Amino acid sequence: MRLSWLRPVEPLAPPTHEDLIRLVALGDEAAFEELYDAVSPRVFGLVRRVVRDPAQSQEVTQEVFLDIWEQASRFDVDRGKAMSWILVIAHRKAVDKVRASQASTNRDLRQGIKEFQESYDDVADTVETQMEAERVNQALESLTQAQQEAIRLAYYGGYTHQEVADLLKVPVGTVKTRIRDGMIRLRDRMGVA
Repeated sequence: MRLSWLRPVEPLAPPTHEDLIRLVALGDEAAFEELYDAVSPRVFGLVRRVVRDPAQSQEVTQEVFLDIWEQASRFDVDRGKAMSWILVIAHRKAVDKVRASQASTNRDLRQGIKEFQESYDDVADTVETQMEAERVNQALESLTQAQQEAIRLAYYGGYTHQEVADLLKVPVGTVKTRIRDGMIRLRDRMGVA
């Protein structure tokens, strides 16, 4: 016998990233675990592209999720998507790690220079590197302003094409075109095959 007043129950939609962050802000560990499972591959991928070193990338990824746990209450759905908020945290942490590593390397380098007399070969290498850097900068100056911006953000800033598009407020296809066209002009200008 079928009861007419019983209706089939619709399955609940899985929680969105925004829903999970709201729950994390309330201290919900299960929601944090679900959020981690959902977004950690993208976070690690972004961090890995910026930091490069796998072990340091894992460390930075852990720091990102610690920040998410501690700052979840600061997320404002009216200001953007949860994934964007998470990736901004990840990018900042990764850039901070690179800067800290670079500062440490620079300190070590300065100390090493004090303790080491440069040989003729070292001077020649330094001059050659500086000349090549000048050549690249001159070639960059020959590009349009839009191409320069896109290339500098992508190659010197470490941003993804999507992040460059967001920063410049243009479609990602436009960014890719600017970078491709600029790189072709750079290649031709510098005589690279």
